[in-house]
Amino acid sequence: MGNNNSDTESILLVDDNPTNLQVLFQTLEGVGCKLLIAKNGNGALAIAGKARPDLILLDIMMPDIDGYEVCLRLKAVPATAGIPVIFLSALGETEDKVKGLHLGAVDYITKPFQPDEVIARVNTHLTIHRLKREVEKQKDQIEHELEVVSEVQRKLLPKKLPEINGFKLAAHYETSRYAGGDYYDIIEIPKNRWGFLIADAEGHSAPAAVLMAMTCALFRAYPNSADDPAAVLYYLNQHLCKVADPSFMTALYAVYDPDQKTMRIARAGHPLPMIYQLSEKKTFELDCPGVYPLGIEPYEIEIPVTETKLMAGDRFLVYTDGLSERFNAAGETYGEERLLKPLATGQATSPQDVVAAIMGDVEQFAGDLPADDDQALLLGIVE
Repeated sequence: MGNNNSDTESILLVDDNPTNLQVLFQTLEGVGCKLLIAKNGNGALAIAGKARPDLILLDIMMPDIDGYEVCLRLKAVPATAGIPVIFLSALGETEDKVKGLHLGAVDYITKPFQPDEVIARVNTHLTIHRLKREVEKQKDQIEHELEVVSEVQRKLLPKKLPEINGFKLAAHYETSRYAGGDYYDIIEIPKNRWGFLIADAEGHSAPAAVLMAMTCALFRAYPNSADDPAAVLYYLNQHLCKVADPSFMTALYAVYDPDQKTMRIARAGHPLPMIYQLSEKKTFELDCPGVYPLGIEPYEIEIPVTETKLMAGDRFLVYTDGLSERFNAAGETYGEERLLKPLATGQATSPQDVVAAIMGDVEQFAGDLPADDDQALLLGIVE
């Protein structure tokens, strides 16, 4: 329906010839719409701006401003740009019809009018316009629901990063559109150890957000001390296999011991962690064997655990593939090699500075192309 404060759809008839207006009015009286009348272009613009009809039948040849100019002005104003316009004219040349369609008209009726043709075209375009409004309404509702889901989802992430003696943290989290499937969490483990989980559900939007929430709930409900990375991933997989099908989730879980400065890592289909070694001034992906992603089928193999020693000044990065697989306008992906470079940025002295350098480099690479996947990273620097 239009914005005329009525449930009845409305049609604006525009023609400088009273006889034509009378024929149109009589032809369309039975379609069940409110019929509005304008005798010239300026009148048509005034009525359309106020009444917002659902359809406009617009004559081309008029004395003040012609139909082409009226259509052009209607399409230039957001309030009336979406109103479908059908041109009415004795002009029969193809180029005249093409000109009207290029200006934004949806159809063209040639005079003299055939009543059955007029009614059929009007009903067709009213139906299309009605369906378009319904789609927009549903789209707005879905977007609102996704915004709510996104807000709830963000509350599942750590409210603030913990203060770990000798290990400073920073994180970045960004969904491609509202809700997403990336997840990170940090828990304190007895004997002064810390567990770091980063995970990435297949796809994004609502289904991925649900899987992300399930993973969060399972991780925080882990019944034992979470000091064994393999046992944690085994537990998550056993439970996700019952609910995730046909989806899956990649994950990496690491346990850090600040006293020993060791990181023990288990990986399930997730990108390799990256390390910058200050003493060697080099950055590399840590060779870290893993198993297939969570939620596919129960593990019948041993989950390998990799242990690495970190020294003062070293940087440890885990991330989701929304970063490495970020596209630019040329269709290239950012890639692991590019990600390694800002991790070693010499100007950065804090984890927040390093994260800012990484995300700045990613955004510069992508240019104006928006992200089509969620992005998350977690960075720690040993003091």
